[in-house]
Amino acid sequence: MQISVDFHCHTNASRDSQASPEAVIRFAHMRGLDRLVITDHNTIDGALAARTYDPELVIIGEEIMTTHGEILAAYVSHPIPPGLSPKESIKRLRDQEAFISVSHPFDSWRSGSWQLEYLLDISSQVDAVEVFNARCMVPNSNLRASRFAMNNHVAGTAGSDAHAAFEIGHAWLELPPFTNSDELREVITMGKVRGRQSPFWVHLLSRYASLRKRVV
Repeated sequence: MQISVDFHCHTNASRDSQASPEAVIRFAHMRGLDRLVITDHNTIDGALAARTYDPELVIIGEEIMTTHGEILAAYVSHPIPPGLSPKESIKRLRDQEAFISVSHPFDSWRSGSWQLEYLLDISSQVDAVEVFNARCMVPNSNLRASRFAMNNHVAGTAGSDAHAAFEIGHAWLELPPFTNSDELREVITMGKVRGRQSPFWVHLLSRYASLRKRVV
């Protein structure tokens, strides 16, 4: 038996998303996903709200901006503030037994991408690297992430990075069933990447959402 897991999506708790928790859940059901890791920027509020609609589907996550790039965590019980060093962020996540990965490491169009030296420095301390992000804009950035994971013996995750509800399930990982972070660490190396790239214009929706929230 395999389950479908989208490891990376956002609700309107993120600055550049307008996807309500209800809409995110609805589209996850439409896409046939079994698990959805909601990873809003530097907060778990949206994930907590979404979990009230479907506790079995939703895994509480967070996308955390560190001083050198973004970390993508699952099974987060306490939010990690932005602006910490990668190692301090990882330590705080480890203290709560979270599953730790790295967001879109080589997508240089984003402020959360990583320089190779810093990524190498933490590669032994994370559980996975995001090897397929449906929103990556830089050609070959997902391929570079996949090669990095392979060369450094790190598992890979995949996610839609959805900022609009209709993007949910554009990318996912097929995995054996798991129920907690320890079990996820055990099965993550068996994951199979599925999905497709999102169209470039979805980034305009994120920009619009960000500007709209600043005005409001």
